[in-house]
Amino acid sequence: MELGSLSVPEAWLPIAFSEFVIKVHSRCDLTCSYCYMYQLADRALPPGEAVMSERVFARTADRIAAHAHRHSSKVRVVLHGGEPLLAGVTRLASMATSLRSALYPTEPQISLQTNGVLLDGAGIDRLAAHGINIGLSLDGDRSANDRHRRYANGRSSFDAVDRSARLLADRPHAFAGILCVVDVRNDPLATYEALLSYRPPLLDFLLPHANWDSEPWRERPEQYGDWLVTIFDAWYSAAVRPTRVRLFEELIHLILGGSSRTESLGLSPVATIVVNTDGAYEQIDTLRSAYQGAVRTGLNVFDNSLDEASRHPAIVARQLGVRALASQCRACSLHRVCGGGYYPHRYRTGSGFSNPSVYCDDMVRLISHVADRVRADLANRRRKTS
Repeated sequence: MELGSLSVPEAWLPIAFSEFVIKVHSRCDLTCSYCYMYQLADRALPPGEAVMSERVFARTADRIAAHAHRHSSKVRVVLHGGEPLLAGVTRLASMATSLRSALYPTEPQISLQTNGVLLDGAGIDRLAAHGINIGLSLDGDRSANDRHRRYANGRSSFDAVDRSARLLADRPHAFAGILCVVDVRNDPLATYEALLSYRPPLLDFLLPHANWDSEPWRERPEQYGDWLVTIFDAWYSAAVRPTRVRLFEELIHLILGGSSRTESLGLSPVATIVVNTDGAYEQIDTLRSAYQGAVRTGLNVFDNSLDEASRHPAIVARQLGVRALASQCRACSLHRVCGGGYYPHRYRTGSGFSNPSVYCDDMVRLISHVADRVRADLANRRRKTS
């Protein structure tokens, strides 16, 4: 089987999906300037109704259950958007109940990723009662957050999100963590400390979605790497680390020889699929930052199983590991850790995704620094025990 310039081994078998991103509502109540759904290369509104119908959701739950039972796989479901809270807390709670019923005896891990402006204490409590963990998107203090995350009329969203973050801090059983998009114009330590003030169980720092056709804003090389290194040093050097940081934990895990547990690093096969509000199977939604229609598969929950979706050429390309990397990446000593960079960040018209990441220099800076710190620590421990 051939996939463009990629040769797929005859003995290759697709990897079962284990993470399902369900687009329960396709609209949003903020207009974030870096939004990959509506502000970058593919600005088209997703097809179908704004909110996922009960019929589509029921069929989606059945497809996930059949796939999980056939492959005996774990299931993580992310209720997503747009802004999923626009669907209403009652509907989201009902979705969680329906998922658990369809998947029984498999117990899914269900989370919600929200901008937080519609959250209140009663809503958090109800979602938590239905086993839904809540992840919040927040970029730091007021100035950092309002640089990008505003309402359509330009009004600040910070007060609403700050209130929600504090409500979540008081309900740690419901708090999944905070996603922060890096902006190198924001002070890294001030950003880190602002996020820590909400006592999140987990932080994750995301590079803004860019590629070789639309390069990220920067004043100098390695600027994003330097920004992340500053936070890493503060986190790693702390006598007691105040929270987990997914990016740093994954890097350390990979540097020490582990396999990747996230699609943005390492070479483990991607096991995530998106279901749109109309039931269409899509590739990971951040690919909308690359070009118009990049997420489309032509398959849907009514006509196609998830096993069929796993054999789609675009999905296959993201399960081939090192064979799918650009030649420059295969020749690099860090490719097992960085995995060639996050897939959407590799795109260039003409060569597709067969390129290093547009953040290659930044990732080299960060990975090399983390590796040096970890190896120095290990060497010190050996000396102390010898």
